[in-house]
Amino acid sequence: MDIVHPTAGWEQLGERFYRKTQLYTQVFDQDLDLDNYLVAGAPYGGAIALYRDDDKLIAYQPTRSSKPSIDVYSCAGKLIRRINWDQGPIKGLGWSEDEKLLVVTAEGSVRCYYDLHGEFNQFSLGNAADEAGVKSCRFYGNGLVALLNNNSLVSVSSYDEPRPKLLAPPPEGQVHAWNIIPPAYTLSRSVEVLLSIGQTIYVSDATECEDRFLDIGPFAHIAVSPNGRFSALYTATGTAHVVTSDFQNRLSEHHSGSKIPPKYFEWCGNDAVVIAWEDEIHLVGPSGSLATFFYDSGRVHIIPDYDGVRILANDTCDFLQKVPDVTEEIFRLGTDSRAAILLDAVEQLELQSPKADANIQLIRPHLVEAVDACVNAAGQEFSVHWQKQLLKAASFGKSVLDVYNSDDFVDMCETLRVLNAVRFFEIGLPLSYEQYQRLSPSGLISRLLNRHEYLLALRIAGYLRLPTDKIYVHWASAKVRLGADDDDTVCRKIVEKLSGKPGISFEVIARAAYDEGRGRLTTELLNHEPRAGRQVPLLLSMEEDELALDKAIESGDTDLIYFVLHQLRRKLPLAGFFRAISSRPAATALVESSARQGDGDGREDTTLLKDLYYQDDRRLDGAAVFIREAMRQPESRTASDKLALAAKLLGDNTREHASELTTLKEATTLLRMQEAFDRDLTDKFTGLSVNQTMFKLIRLGYHGRAKKIQNEFKVPEKVAWWIRLQALVAKRDWNEIEEISRQRRSPIGWEPFYNQTLQAGNPRLAATFISKCTGLPAGQSITMYEKCGLRVKAAEEAVKARDADAWAKLLEAAGRTTQEGREIERVGAAVFGKK
Repeated sequence: MDIVHPTAGWEQLGERFYRKTQLYTQVFDQDLDLDNYLVAGAPYGGAIALYRDDDKLIAYQPTRSSKPSIDVYSCAGKLIRRINWDQGPIKGLGWSEDEKLLVVTAEGSVRCYYDLHGEFNQFSLGNAADEAGVKSCRFYGNGLVALLNNNSLVSVSSYDEPRPKLLAPPPEGQVHAWNIIPPAYTLSRSVEVLLSIGQTIYVSDATECEDRFLDIGPFAHIAVSPNGRFSALYTATGTAHVVTSDFQNRLSEHHSGSKIPPKYFEWCGNDAVVIAWEDEIHLVGPSGSLATFFYDSGRVHIIPDYDGVRILANDTCDFLQKVPDVTEEIFRLGTDSRAAILLDAVEQLELQSPKADANIQLIRPHLVEAVDACVNAAGQEFSVHWQKQLLKAASFGKSVLDVYNSDDFVDMCETLRVLNAVRFFEIGLPLSYEQYQRLSPSGLISRLLNRHEYLLALRIAGYLRLPTDKIYVHWASAKVRLGADDDDTVCRKIVEKLSGKPGISFEVIARAAYDEGRGRLTTELLNHEPRAGRQVPLLLSMEEDELALDKAIESGDTDLIYFVLHQLRRKLPLAGFFRAISSRPAATALVESSARQGDGDGREDTTLLKDLYYQDDRRLDGAAVFIREAMRQPESRTASDKLALAAKLLGDNTREHASELTTLKEATTLLRMQEAFDRDLTDKFTGLSVNQTMFKLIRLGYHGRAKKIQNEFKVPEKVAWWIRLQALVAKRDWNEIEEISRQRRSPIGWEPFYNQTLQAGNPRLAATFISKCTGLPAGQSITMYEKCGLRVKAAEEAVKARDADAWAKLLEAAGRTTQEGREIERVGAAVFGKK
């Protein structure tokens, strides 16, 4: 095979060069006339979609189906998928950046084929598109804009969450041509639409439509550069203008001299414009420079990409791009660059010529720069021969260097092996180095998976040290969808292949089986999913409610169990819900706990609790719900009714619940008496306990009624005395307390009377109880009198107790010179003498 020099396909355009690289030959069958098809190509060397042009008459071909279809090919002409189409005229055919095929119908229906094998999601462009109809569409990375027949514009900014929005309406009039500037390249971060109406261009975005005040229209074509900075306009008279995207500066002008309007008008990178007719292509560069290409094989189609254009014809697929700077530096005729000298050196070395060493010595001070240039140039080459030559030159150069970081060299070798593998015609992904950098290795793996090239994807992932779990899961999902084996065989093959592989999600595979209607296979695959959180949602969607609940309980994740219970509560009747949880104590406990907590407001779900306890025959718990309800009732009559219901619930087994029934009877009696108090007295008693009721009655002065409560509920005497004491102190009824102090005995003793009255601020009355307190610890009475401010009485107690230290402290606290001090000294003089 003859080796073609890289410059053989170069064409000079002004001061720069452009090259046309033949990617594939014999792309399509000769009986497939591309002139009769609409063609759309995915970015980054992606797939090509063909659809018969409805406006053209096509001769009958017995070998081809007469039914409409969208045929998806690789760039090498390999048929990937034929999608039957019966949804009416197509007004938009395009691709997303991640190789989703978008098909827009005249009624505004959009199908998004998210793989290359016919699986799709569908959405509508809204009522406006349905009423007016779609005229044409333009696509960008993750969105599209549709032009309707009434000149309205509908934008969709995301195919994953499509939300059609109307843009600012342009003025009335015929739209001769239009195009879009993607949001990533606009100041407003909203898609901008350029429309040729009349002699000028209008720019419409989400908020307004502005006139750019041109006078050289109308324009038959509008093209926007990949970086969004420039726009190219082609007039009906055959003149191409290049302007900045803000239409403030005109950069160049070119007269094509053709009265026939071109089929394509696209940017080739960001520096030149391609004008294509049936078999002739003009490449227009800065300052109007021109290069021309002819094709003998019939009509060509232009597929723009980020760094160039693909030229598609029946027998060839070419890539036209600007020659990269580093490639031009090395291969340009007459070049004396250091990298070119290094490349010549390795060629001389192969010829065993001493000139090789002379070349190395010539560029030795700049050898690192030359090696780097050869490495970068190797990445820009499609020819394997020249890749190897450049890498040999880089390897030769770095072997001479004492110190060189070889990371870039190694990375480039890995990258070129990957690029050459996917460029092979069986795969048909002719990525350039720049496209590969933008697509990323993981994006390339995704494209291989869409083509079901699993072996190559695994090898590339292993070679580049990328995770492989996504590849295995995609293979297994395809096996489920497309495999002809029975469920047991498919499950066994998948488990054997994937067992032990890290990160495998059997839930994704099971969901694919469920989508195919293979329920038994779905369940079997889910049994191999170790994460219950991934199993449960799918089981619920399969109506396997109890199995989902069991899996959630096995996981021990209360949040997951609550999620399942919530879903079951919504979809099942109450009886069915209780049947589902009755044999599962953990679920029952969580339902009960959730019902007690309520909906976050702290109020329990009494209805659910009653039904739950009734279902489980838990009468005591059910009665407790009625009792808690009764305690929250503001009206005593309503509360009594609730208690009566609780008693009725327990009444069927009086022996077992005798104490509870007695308590309920007493509570009902108390509520009845409180209702009478509410009616007869000036305050509210409903809701108070027995002790609180007695306390309130005594404080209000109704001692007889309090005594009646005491007798009715058999309140112990000690408790009654405590309540009476606290109520009288709270009331500050000192006379009544003093009257009590005259009694001979107290069931609670007299020390509580002392403490309560002293704390209430009546030390005088408190002191009267000290002498009645019996069994006090030694010296306690001294402290008690001192707290009442009666130091003399405290001194007398100290004398009685023969406590000289306490007497001395009291004397010191009172002061010897005071009347109180002299009295204390007098009291103790007989016993302790003068100190």
